[in-house]
Amino acid sequence: MLLIRLIAVAAIIAILWIGSSRLKIVPRRGQAAWEFIFDFVRRGVVIETLGEKDGKRFMPILVTIFFATLAMNLTGIIPGLQIASTGLIGQAIILAVVAYVMFIYAGIRKHGTGGFFRRSLILPGVPKVIVPVIAVLEGLSTFIVRPVTLTLRLTMNMVAGHMLLVLCFLATDFFFFTVLANGNFMGLLGVGTLAFGIAFTVLELFVAALQAYIFTILSTIYIQLALADEH
Repeated sequence: MLLIRLIAVAAIIAILWIGSSRLKIVPRRGQAAWEFIFDFVRRGVVIETLGEKDGKRFMPILVTIFFATLAMNLTGIIPGLQIASTGLIGQAIILAVVAYVMFIYAGIRKHGTGGFFRRSLILPGVPKVIVPVIAVLEGLSTFIVRPVTLTLRLTMNMVAGHMLLVLCFLATDFFFFTVLANGNFMGLLGVGTLAFGIAFTVLELFVAALQAYIFTILSTIYIQLALADEH
């Protein structure tokens, strides 16, 4: 699994390096596609959520999170690798910790340590008698639930996709090379499982991109909430 992660990181670095080192005024298809994806993350996710000033501050780490998550998600559909690195919870935890640290850093940098935690735990206008209860609930929601849900959402989606692909292609192998090879025409059912496997591969490609987007946009939103003047 470590080798798969290294391959994914090396591949995305190579793609970004090549894509950014051969820029032309009139872009070709490859450059146009690269610019579209990068600009989508830069403007459509980061700047649209955080604004121009704060967006530029957190741009490098958020763009890195998106492309790293996307690359490690896509390893699940590449022949020879065939498992998403983010399908193991350890990788998702690392990404969630990075997002969590950015969120805490942004809030403390903007409001100070006391101000940040006060804004995060105490809602304005809440009756004083229930402030302790609300503070506990807000603390659980903000500092526990957020990183946990970031982790589980990414991991479970990639695990589910991986299991579907495994079942389809194992069934195809069984029908073609065990059942049909023994003269049983029931083995032709492998055509159906192969078709489903191909369809789920395309779906998994979409899910890989979608989960990278969701992880990045949620990380960006959490930073935006930490920077907000009001809770």
